[in-house]
Amino acid sequence: MRMAELYPIEQKIVLGSHLFTADDIVRYARQFDPQPFHVDPEAARHSLFGGLCASGWHTCAAWMKTFLAFWAAECLRLRKEGKVPPELGPSPGFRDLRWFRPVFAGDVITYSATLLDSREQGSRPGRLIDTILCEGINQNGEPVIRFESKVMEFA
Repeated sequence: MRMAELYPIEQKIVLGSHLFTADDIVRYARQFDPQPFHVDPEAARHSLFGGLCASGWHTCAAWMKTFLAFWAAECLRLRKEGKVPPELGPSPGFRDLRWFRPVFAGDVITYSATLLDSREQGSRPGRLIDTILCEGINQNGEPVIRFESKVMEFA
């Protein structure tokens, strides 16, 4: 099976949600993005954000974590139905990454993926490049992140 056979082009698929806790925000930021507004609640309160907020990279990592859990469940579902799930490979990159608003402690972000395009890789039969719109919205329906990702698929 191919991704485009499972998920029609331009149909948004909800991957799941992620709760950003203060402890998780600080733990991630201390390791990967130690800005004061990510690691110190008091300093964050006095920053332009007005409160402790997640690193943008944390927001991206949570999209990937949510996607991986979704994909593992999908692969199990497909195998139970007697189908062979598409083999996904590495990503040749992403573009147009946008962080629209901060993600604060207590926010729940719902992530989605929309297959935009799936094309044969010219010189390599059986290899495709899928283009996916990756998005996250908070509990108020406000967009917090969006980017376009590429992923290799082996048919």
